[in-house]
Amino acid sequence: MKNRFKYAPLGLTLVLMLMAFTPPQKPTPKVELTWYGWNEGYAKAVKEGKIILVDAYTDWCGWCKKMDRDTYTNADVIKKINAQFVPIKFNPEIKDVTYTIGDKSFSPQELYYMLTNGNSTGYPTTYFIYPKKMTLFYEAGYKDSTSFNTILDAAIAESQK
Repeated sequence: MKNRFKYAPLGLTLVLMLMAFTPPQKPTPKVELTWYGWNEGYAKAVKEGKIILVDAYTDWCGWCKKMDRDTYTNADVIKKINAQFVPIKFNPEIKDVTYTIGDKSFSPQELYYMLTNGNSTGYPTTYFIYPKKMTLFYEAGYKDSTSFNTILDAAIAESQK
Protein backbone atom coordinates (compact mmCIF):
# COMPACT_ATOMS: atom_id res chain seq x y z
CA MET A 1 0.00 0.00 0.00
CA LYS A 2 2.90 2.38 0.76
CA ASN A 3 4.30 2.04 -2.77
CA ARG A 4 1.03 3.04 -4.33
CA PHE A 5 1.09 6.50 -2.73
CA LYS A 6 4.77 6.96 -3.28
CA TYR A 7 4.17 8.18 -6.85
CA ALA A 8 1.19 10.43 -6.19
CA PRO A 9 3.18 13.66 -5.64
CA LEU A 10 5.06 13.17 -8.93
CA GLY A 11 1.78 12.60 -10.80
CA LEU A 12 0.25 15.67 -9.23
CA THR A 13 3.32 17.72 -10.11
CA LEU A 14 3.13 16.53 -13.73
CA VAL A 15 -0.55 17.45 -13.99
CA LEU A 16 0.08 20.90 -12.52
CA MET A 17 2.97 21.49 -14.95
CA LEU A 18 0.84 20.47 -17.92
CA MET A 19 -1.93 22.81 -16.79
CA ALA A 20 0.53 25.68 -16.45
CA PHE A 21 1.82 25.25 -20.01
CA THR A 22 -1.49 24.54 -21.71
CA PRO A 23 -3.03 27.65 -23.25
CA PRO A 24 -6.48 28.43 -21.90
CA GLN A 25 -9.33 27.37 -24.14
CA LYS A 26 -11.41 30.18 -25.52
CA PRO A 27 -15.07 29.55 -24.87
CA THR A 28 -17.13 28.98 -27.98
CA PRO A 29 -19.28 32.07 -28.47
CA LYS A 30 -22.95 31.33 -27.96
CA VAL A 31 -24.98 32.05 -31.07
CA GLU A 32 -28.40 33.52 -30.40
CA LEU A 33 -31.35 34.80 -32.35
CA THR A 34 -31.99 38.50 -32.52
CA TRP A 35 -35.74 38.96 -32.49
CA TYR A 36 -37.17 42.09 -34.08
CA GLY A 37 -40.44 43.90 -33.65
CA TRP A 38 -42.71 43.97 -36.70
CA ASN A 39 -41.88 47.45 -38.00
CA GLU A 40 -38.11 47.13 -37.75
CA GLY A 41 -38.02 43.49 -38.87
CA TYR A 42 -40.32 43.97 -41.85
CA ALA A 43 -38.23 46.87 -43.16
CA LYS A 44 -35.00 44.92 -42.60
CA ALA A 45 -36.29 41.86 -44.47
CA VAL A 46 -37.48 43.93 -47.42
CA LYS A 47 -34.15 45.77 -47.60
CA GLU A 48 -32.06 42.59 -47.33
CA GLY A 49 -34.33 40.40 -49.47
CA LYS A 50 -34.76 37.84 -46.68
CA ILE A 51 -37.73 35.74 -45.66
CA ILE A 52 -39.73 37.09 -42.73
CA LEU A 53 -40.29 34.54 -39.97
CA VAL A 54 -43.09 35.68 -37.68
CA ASP A 55 -43.51 33.88 -34.37
CA ALA A 56 -47.10 34.65 -33.32
CA TYR A 57 -47.41 34.01 -29.61
CA THR A 58 -49.21 35.12 -26.47
CA ASP A 59 -47.95 35.60 -22.95
CA TRP A 60 -50.25 32.87 -21.57
CA CYS A 61 -49.32 30.20 -24.17
CA GLY A 62 -47.37 27.31 -22.62
CA TRP A 63 -46.49 25.77 -26.00
CA CYS A 64 -45.12 29.13 -27.14
CA LYS A 65 -42.80 29.20 -24.15
CA LYS A 66 -41.75 25.60 -24.79
CA MET A 67 -40.94 26.43 -28.42
CA ASP A 68 -38.88 29.44 -27.27
CA ARG A 69 -37.04 27.23 -24.78
CA ASP A 70 -36.53 24.10 -26.91
CA THR A 71 -36.69 24.99 -30.60
CA TYR A 72 -35.45 28.55 -30.89
CA THR A 73 -32.36 27.73 -28.79
CA ASN A 74 -31.24 24.86 -31.04
CA ALA A 75 -27.91 25.72 -32.71
CA ASP A 76 -28.95 24.41 -36.14
CA VAL A 77 -32.23 26.33 -36.05
CA ILE A 78 -30.44 29.51 -34.98
CA LYS A 79 -27.80 29.17 -37.70
CA LYS A 80 -30.42 28.69 -40.41
CA ILE A 81 -32.65 31.53 -39.22
CA ASN A 82 -29.73 33.96 -38.88
CA ALA A 83 -28.58 33.16 -42.43
CA GLN A 84 -31.88 33.19 -44.33
CA PHE A 85 -34.59 34.91 -42.27
CA VAL A 86 -35.47 38.00 -40.28
CA PRO A 87 -37.19 36.68 -37.12
CA ILE A 88 -40.06 38.75 -35.73
CA LYS A 89 -41.96 38.23 -32.48
CA PHE A 90 -45.64 39.17 -32.75
CA ASN A 91 -48.17 39.12 -29.93
CA PRO A 92 -51.57 40.09 -31.38
CA GLU A 93 -52.98 40.63 -27.88
CA ILE A 94 -50.79 43.66 -27.17
CA LYS A 95 -52.83 46.86 -27.28
CA ASP A 96 -51.92 50.36 -28.45
CA VAL A 97 -49.36 49.27 -31.04
CA THR A 98 -49.39 50.19 -34.71
CA TYR A 99 -47.80 47.98 -37.35
CA THR A 100 -46.84 49.29 -40.75
CA ILE A 101 -46.53 47.72 -44.17
CA GLY A 102 -45.40 50.31 -46.68
CA ASP A 103 -47.50 53.39 -46.06
CA LYS A 104 -50.40 51.56 -44.37
CA SER A 105 -50.88 51.11 -40.63
CA PHE A 106 -52.60 48.24 -38.86
CA SER A 107 -53.72 47.40 -35.35
CA PRO A 108 -52.52 44.10 -33.85
CA GLN A 109 -55.90 42.51 -34.60
CA GLU A 110 -55.86 43.74 -38.21
CA LEU A 111 -52.35 42.41 -38.78
CA TYR A 112 -53.29 39.07 -37.23
CA TYR A 113 -56.40 38.91 -39.43
CA MET A 114 -54.23 39.54 -42.51
CA LEU A 115 -51.70 36.88 -41.51
CA THR A 116 -54.39 34.28 -40.83
CA ASN A 117 -56.62 35.30 -43.72
CA GLY A 118 -59.42 35.56 -41.19
CA ASN A 119 -58.94 32.05 -39.78
CA SER A 120 -57.66 31.59 -36.26
CA THR A 121 -54.63 29.31 -36.21
CA GLY A 122 -53.95 29.20 -32.48
CA TYR A 123 -50.61 29.71 -30.78
CA PRO A 124 -47.84 29.36 -31.49
CA THR A 125 -48.06 29.82 -35.24
CA THR A 126 -45.07 30.55 -37.42
CA TYR A 127 -45.64 32.61 -40.54
CA PHE A 128 -43.19 32.78 -43.42
CA ILE A 129 -43.59 35.89 -45.56
CA TYR A 130 -41.84 36.39 -48.88
CA PRO A 131 -41.72 40.17 -49.39
CA LYS A 132 -40.58 39.93 -53.02
CA LYS A 133 -43.52 37.70 -53.97
CA MET A 134 -45.94 39.13 -51.37
CA THR A 135 -46.91 35.58 -50.42
CA LEU A 136 -46.90 33.67 -47.16
CA PHE A 137 -47.42 30.26 -45.65
CA TYR A 138 -47.68 29.19 -42.06
CA GLU A 139 -47.22 26.29 -39.68
CA ALA A 140 -49.53 26.17 -36.68
CA GLY A 141 -48.58 24.65 -33.35
CA TYR A 142 -45.49 23.68 -31.44
CA LYS A 143 -42.64 22.22 -33.49
CA ASP A 144 -39.56 20.53 -32.05
CA SER A 145 -36.18 21.49 -33.49
CA THR A 146 -36.01 18.53 -35.90
CA SER A 147 -39.43 19.26 -37.38
CA PHE A 148 -38.75 22.97 -37.44
CA ASN A 149 -35.48 22.50 -39.32
CA THR A 150 -37.40 20.63 -42.02
CA ILE A 151 -39.95 23.46 -42.17
CA LEU A 152 -37.15 26.03 -42.45
CA ASP A 153 -35.63 24.05 -45.34
CA ALA A 154 -39.01 24.06 -47.11
CA ALA A 155 -39.37 27.81 -46.57
CA ILE A 156 -35.90 28.41 -48.03
CA ALA A 157 -36.64 26.17 -51.02
CA GLU A 158 -39.91 28.04 -51.65
CA SER A 159 -38.07 31.37 -51.66
CA GLN A 160 -35.76 30.13 -54.39
CA LYS A 161 -38.55 29.21 -56.81
